[in-house]
Amino acid sequence: MDVLKERIRRDGVIKADDILKVDGFLNHQVDTVLIDAIGLEFARRFAACPINKVLTIEASGIAIGYAVGQHLGVPVVFAKKAQSINLEGDVYTTRVESFTHKRIFDVIISKKYVSPNDHVLIVDDFLANGCALDGLIAMTEEAGATIEGVGIVIEKGFQQGGRSLRERNYRLESLAIIESMDPVSGQIVYR
Repeated sequence: MDVLKERIRRDGVIKADDILKVDGFLNHQVDTVLIDAIGLEFARRFAACPINKVLTIEASGIAIGYAVGQHLGVPVVFAKKAQSINLEGDVYTTRVESFTHKRIFDVIISKKYVSPNDHVLIVDDFLANGCALDGLIAMTEEAGATIEGVGIVIEKGFQQGGRSLRERNYRLESLAIIESMDPVSGQIVYR
């Protein structure tokens, strides 16, 4: 997706060999026009799949999930990173390590929102090591739902998350796969 790649080049900030900051348009301040285009692109790529739910994780995945769900015409479920008093009944839960936050979260989804009848598209903003996605996959599989695919906005191709998902035969669609990035020169090389 050329518009995304150009936006990353223009406004992304490489903080280290493995840290790319895109908070000015993707995961802190959200460029709604870009997010809508991302949602449309994922809807196009997965149009032939019988998706009836989009699943993501809070907080950065919510805007992306909404855009995808809007274009597919299906509801969006987001995994919560904290138990709240409003989350009633049985839940699926797992623990995921956040690459960005360098901590482990208990991630929760109410069982009433993901069931064996669901055909799920999992979406998220970044794929690095794949811990968050592994957690979402585990809960979706525990629910007995069918995973139709995984949509990632930015994949760090130099980390093992994407390779691991592909080796396990999940359909993975990444809109921008970064092969390498240099914090000194600011250069980003896409796959």
